[in-house]
Amino acid sequence: MRHGKKVNHLGRKKAHRKAMLANMACSLIEHKRINTTVAKAKALKVFVEPLITKSKAVNNQTAEKGTHNRRIVFKNLRDKYAVTELFGAVSEKVADRPGGYTRIIKLGTRLGDNADMAMIELVDFNELYNADKPKKKTTRRSRRGGGGAKTETPPVPAVDAKADAKKDVETKADDSEE
Repeated sequence: MRHGKKVNHLGRKKAHRKAMLANMACSLIEHKRINTTVAKAKALKVFVEPLITKSKAVNNQTAEKGTHNRRIVFKNLRDKYAVTELFGAVSEKVADRPGGYTRIIKLGTRLGDNADMAMIELVDFNELYNADKPKKKTTRRSRRGGGGAKTETPPVPAVDAKADAKKDVETKADDSEE
């Protein structure tokens, strides 16, 4: 029984597992989505989401703290290009997201060995899912209910260009008769 065991060993020794997850995380950051097995995708999600959170924290902090976070992320990823991409484009896209940066979509089974396959992707970089959904604006509400009185502005009547032109012609005709 594996009660209380949180690490999926994936049939590998520790060094091999860390290297594999680092490589997969670099590929995910570079390509924004990768296909892999379901077990590896779940292990990768646990590996990469704290790194994305560390890259996001840089936007809110000074450069000194950002350098420390970069070093921690580089220790895990071991790829300079992936760290630059993560702290650049990825951290800007996920700046307002409070977590859940990746999505796992199951694809079926692999032809050769019948392994369960999945696609893991960065949520904010998928245009198909995000195109029809407008960005949610969260409104903060207090318990006191002192949100202020809402005042409605009266609706503006629709302007009809033809009616305005007729009125102008009629007033000009009236002016010329007098």
